[in-house]
Amino acid sequence: MDIATIIGLLVGFALVLIAIMLGGDIMSYVNIPSVLIVVGGAFAATMASYPLARFFQLPNILKKSILTKSVDPLVLINQMVELAEVARRDGILALENSIEGVEDEFLVAGIQMAVDGSDPEVIQFIMETELENVMERHDAGKGMLEAIGRYAPAFGMIGTLIGLVAMLSNMEDPSKIGAGMATALLTTLYGSMVANMVALPLADKLGIRSTEEVLNKTIIIQGVMAVQSGDNPRNVQAKLLTFLPPKLRPIDEDARQAA
Repeated sequence: MDIATIIGLLVGFALVLIAIMLGGDIMSYVNIPSVLIVVGGAFAATMASYPLARFFQLPNILKKSILTKSVDPLVLINQMVELAEVARRDGILALENSIEGVEDEFLVAGIQMAVDGSDPEVIQFIMETELENVMERHDAGKGMLEAIGRYAPAFGMIGTLIGLVAMLSNMEDPSKIGAGMATALLTTLYGSMVANMVALPLADKLGIRSTEEVLNKTIIIQGVMAVQSGDNPRNVQAKLLTFLPPKLRPIDEDARQAA
């Protein structure tokens, strides 16, 4: 679970709630028709923008953006180096026993193809194609959250206009104008909250998760290709560390002593 996402969402809602409570009656900010217009309208517009099967994947997309924990690429690199050491020492067929406890299905599939003796070109093509499909799915998921973030404020404005029309068409009682104006403005508030406190932050977090997963899968592809070709484990490590920024790379002990 990503604690930062949970804390960020909770703190955002808590601060808004505290501000509302300090400003007056909290029930004056509750209006069910406004919620229906904003939330229902935003989801309906998003459904119209995407294929139905993809739209129904939205709960899984929300789950991934909130609950998925990132994998440290350095841990993944060390794992690839260990596999390279086994392949170098005991032969590539020995990797079949080494991947029994590996949880990453992408890594397991790549090593299994190498153990089965598949051509390097075939392995690379299959794994890169799978990576492209993952990127496409992530872009679609992020796009849906961004669509909700765009549509929610628009439907908030639509709800406000509906409320204003209803208020202005019934001006016989001036005492009700203030309450009617407040109710009309609630849909704008709801639209901004849905967009800026939920949809857009989760879309940004999903984009970060996608970038991290693409990096990890790219490391796996290059690692599998290096292991399959029988590269020296130190060369495998040096090659894979180039995917990390210098400050995240471990300092070589020999180089440290020489310095």
